[in-house]
Amino acid sequence: MQILLANAKIMYEKAGRKPISTPLFQSIADTLANEMAQMDVEELARQLDCNAQLAAINRKRYQNFHIAEKMPAILAYNGQAYKHLRAHTLNEEALTYAQGHLWITCFLYGLLRPLDGIVPYRMEHCVSLEATQDKPVHQFWKDKLTQVLTDSVKADDGILIHLSTEEYEHLFDWKRVCREVKVVHPLFYVRQKDGGLKMQAVWAKSCRGAMTRFILNNRLVSPQELAAFSHEGFEYAPRLGEELFPHFVREL
Repeated sequence: MQILLANAKIMYEKAGRKPISTPLFQSIADTLANEMAQMDVEELARQLDCNAQLAAINRKRYQNFHIAEKMPAILAYNGQAYKHLRAHTLNEEALTYAQGHLWITCFLYGLLRPLDGIVPYRMEHCVSLEATQDKPVHQFWKDKLTQVLTDSVKADDGILIHLSTEEYEHLFDWKRVCREVKVVHPLFYVRQKDGGLKMQAVWAKSCRGAMTRFILNNRLVSPQELAAFSHEGFEYAPRLGEELFPHFVREL
């Protein structure tokens, strides 16, 4: 199985471990970063849809893009999913498995393997540059990434575990991906007092990271094995969902 996990906006500056591989689209990331580095704070704030303070931090990051210390992608992010992935505690066997089975989606680097070397950055789907032919960056990546992802999944067992978010589906021709490979999209719900189910973003992100950890630690070989996953009260609900959309529910 191949696994798809989203990156995170919050990043560490250093990771304490050296990367072992180079991002597949490093040259494109370099080009995008060079153009971002030429922007002033006001333009960066507009493009990145952030305040001036964050824009200033990321202007410095882009200006230092080629000299900053690289760190493995899986250790670089500190968002909610990564807090529950706890990559720094994974053993070597799990990391080796991850390198061959996990893809991290990213608007700057496109697709990353876990041990690819990256530097701190911020990039949004709506950024448009000369280098992207003035298209939003997610549209720019679509043709490049769709083939890479489908080829990777087909070369494995034809199954993709989708633990990224809908926002990152726009990096691909997602309809084509779903036609060409089997996409299994786990969904995480909290039971409400009225008996209904609600997806809560923080819990969903936490579970995506924890499920990624579960897959890597146990080197799963089939989606059916996901039924054994549990985290913070979330359990597989066999009577809900369907094969491609397994439900995991946290009861009251």
